[in-house]
Amino acid sequence: MKIGELAARTGMTTSAIRFYEQSGLLPPAGRGANGYRIYDEAAAERLRQIQLAQRLGFSLDEMRGVAEDMDAFAKEGLLARIDERLREIDALRVKLDGQRGELQRIRDTLQAEWDAGRCLKVDALQADAPAAAAKGRRARRAAPAQDFGGRRKAAGNP
Repeated sequence: MKIGELAARTGMTTSAIRFYEQSGLLPPAGRGANGYRIYDEAAAERLRQIQLAQRLGFSLDEMRGVAEDMDAFAKEGLLARIDERLREIDALRVKLDGQRGELQRIRDTLQAEWDAGRCLKVDALQADAPAAAAKGRRARRAAPAQDFGGRRKAAGNP
């Protein structure tokens, strides 16, 4: 089949197919008498494997490492790679949960302070609030006061 047919069959663009071929993920296509690339069903299957691996979050470099032996990727190596990807996702989830919790805490703190009519210094939003607050008190004595947006406040304003 020609590259356009392969693209239609796999839902990929012709430029993506050429890229995968150039990068070694897809074996080089045969050529017809007219010089056009000619692909077989194995190429379509390889592209479906590439699409699956991408949906699962594998990088091109990870896929490239097993491109020479896609059967190994599909059998023995696949479970190990999936387990590794699951661990990466779990670690990312922990990190994102921590960031979300920190953002929620900051949002709640800001909302409470603004509802009370006060401006809040950036130091007060630090994760280590007691240490940051003490540091902030020392810094306030030494520097002009600023609100959360970094603007200088007039003396006597909260």
